[in-house]
Amino acid sequence: MISLSFKSREKNNETSEGFILGILYGPGINNIILEVESKGIEKVYKETGGSSLISLESTNQSEKNKYKVLIHDIQRDHLNGKITHVDFYQPNLKEEVEVTIPLVFEGEPPAVKELGGTFVKNILEVDVRALPEKLPHDIKVNVEGLKTFEDVILIKDLKVYEGVEILKDPEETVALVTPIQDIEEDLEKPIDEDVESIEKVETKKEKEEDNEEEKEEKKE
Repeated sequence: MISLSFKSREKNNETSEGFILGILYGPGINNIILEVESKGIEKVYKETGGSSLISLESTNQSEKNKYKVLIHDIQRDHLNGKITHVDFYQPNLKEEVEVTIPLVFEGEPPAVKELGGTFVKNILEVDVRALPEKLPHDIKVNVEGLKTFEDVILIKDLKVYEGVEILKDPEETVALVTPIQDIEEDLEKPIDEDVESIEKVETKKEKEEDNEEEKEEKKE
């Protein structure tokens, strides 16, 4: 498990140089205001995202506490993109949680390389349910099995650890390869307008307008 050091701090104290402000919360603990090294949190978040537990370890000599936490939320500077604030959440390790896990596609579909098709990703992430310690950082999707335009990868084909449940229809399509000409043909198809239906609507509207005029004339 990846670890990250933190320092507890008073709410109104200024953040140390090279550190950013954060908060730790969760069931059974009081909210803890803290600071973590900015470079450290950037590295950890890149490796774990918000779906893998990390060990948050205090550097305070009087505490030496450790918490198994998820990076629940981050805020970034809108100019340079650097993390400016982070929320750590300590879940109940005995209760399942639901998080969103990204899909990582690996390999090259033979139907693209050999048949000249277009690789289509229908789903880029999925929600899963699992105990916190079993949560994966991502789900690998091997696309080498897409050899023809009939081959598809479904939700039920995704490989996850035992105890991890994907909260999506097992028959939903994750990825496939389509012929290029199908896309080109769709783009070239003229837009067929239902002229007869339009004419009927216009005729009905004209009749309604005529009826309104007749009513007005009778009133006069």
